[in-house]
Amino acid sequence: MIFIPKARARWATKTIVHPNVDNLRVVGITDAKMIKPDASFYELDKFIVKEAVWDNLDKLACSLSQTQNPQEAWRSIFIKPPGKSWSDVVVALKFNGAGTRGYQTSSAIISKICHELINTVGVKSYNIHIYDAVHGTYMKKFEGLPEGCRVEERWGGLAAETLISKPWSDVINKGKSKCLKQLVDGSVDILINVAKCKGHPFSHLGGFTMAMKNHFGSFHPYWGHSPDNGLDYLIAINQTPEILGSMDKRTGKVLYPRQQLCLIDGLWTIGSFSGRQTNFLAIGVLAPIVDYQVATKFLRDRMEWNVHAPVTNRILSDFGYSESDLPNGGKIIEV
Repeated sequence: MIFIPKARARWATKTIVHPNVDNLRVVGITDAKMIKPDASFYELDKFIVKEAVWDNLDKLACSLSQTQNPQEAWRSIFIKPPGKSWSDVVVALKFNGAGTRGYQTSSAIISKICHELINTVGVKSYNIHIYDAVHGTYMKKFEGLPEGCRVEERWGGLAAETLISKPWSDVINKGKSKCLKQLVDGSVDILINVAKCKGHPFSHLGGFTMAMKNHFGSFHPYWGHSPDNGLDYLIAINQTPEILGSMDKRTGKVLYPRQQLCLIDGLWTIGSFSGRQTNFLAIGVLAPIVDYQVATKFLRDRMEWNVHAPVTNRILSDFGYSESDLPNGGKIIEV
């Protein structure tokens, strides 16, 4: 049984989440060498060039952590909780399991992250769990995963209840929602968010689905689909201790970051009903900042998609920020 408190700590907006990385820094790279010519969306994994993807992820990690050495960069991004050894650290990798084939993140990206966790940082392979608690039954077989990594599919599903703070409120459920049990009971130390760069038909969610909405596979997605307060729900679940990490009840500051990396896979960017090869990757540590930057600077400005400004503005303001707070003149830092 999991005890659900009647009140819980709320994250203090604008406070630091990741102690080693600028929480407002988002870096991206565009490189056509990551995919072989004449790629097929429905067999995309076969066309991905693993070596180019791995090399570019190292470059992104160095730029994000502002270090020169890739190993040093990954060690800056992934930090263990106090009092634990790396051999005991449990990692959950939230994968977008909705759809099949090209709708899912490439094996090269997943295998690279697992490789760095194991061989650079020191996590044991059997402590790495790849999941989607809602769509995990559609999860494909990943090529090149280090032996022992656990592809959990739904990982028990949404088996626990937890309180969701404002701005979401729901009288019927008394502010509670279903969530992945391992996030509620605190057994996950590090959460990694690997999302596809996709469009979405629901305008109240901005017309896109990336890092924040990826957690509709960690929390029950039903409440997020409401046009009335679905955006409130999306924002609220991404401010919970289940995602951000344990918080000081008095100050609302994150004591230890749980979600330590957000990665957007835009190798092939998918619209609501179409898509195209875009050879793009982006990473950061704070999901709303990553989503805002990729939605506005990549989807809107580069791809000329219709991204809903009221939603992107709220993603920033409800986390305490405005575009003037962002580094690099508000642009994605290109590697």
